[in-house]
Amino acid sequence: MSDWNDKIIEEFRANGGKVGGNFEGAPLLLLHTVGARSGQERVHPMMYQKVDGGYAVFASYAGAPTNPAWFHNLVAQPRVTAEIGTGTQELVARVADGEERERIWSAQKAAYPGFADYEQKTTRQIPVVVLEPAA
Repeated sequence: MSDWNDKIIEEFRANGGKVGGNFEGAPLLLLHTVGARSGQERVHPMMYQKVDGGYAVFASYAGAPTNPAWFHNLVAQPRVTAEIGTGTQELVARVADGEERERIWSAQKAAYPGFADYEQKTTRQIPVVVLEPAA
């Protein structure tokens, strides 16, 4: 997975935030998190959705039965950085719930049906994380 992510990160940075392949034309950001135990910075390419006041990302993990490691790191250390296009933003993460989560998640599944497929593959509720500007 690391080699695959490294190639996407390199392509993203070389092309002003645009990539080809599976993510061609999709809104993509590079999320920088800090390892909850290691304290090391991690960079994760992922699709996002623009929402009021920020961005939403999805801990889908391709429908795996557990949440991705980045999600656990983000809950432990919610201050993150995201590369979006050619810019970088300092953000604070929070997990959406209730109506907010359903609204964002439904829109993501409608726009990118692969997310509905992930939902069908797992019994867990896929977390929706809202990234808002840091104060």
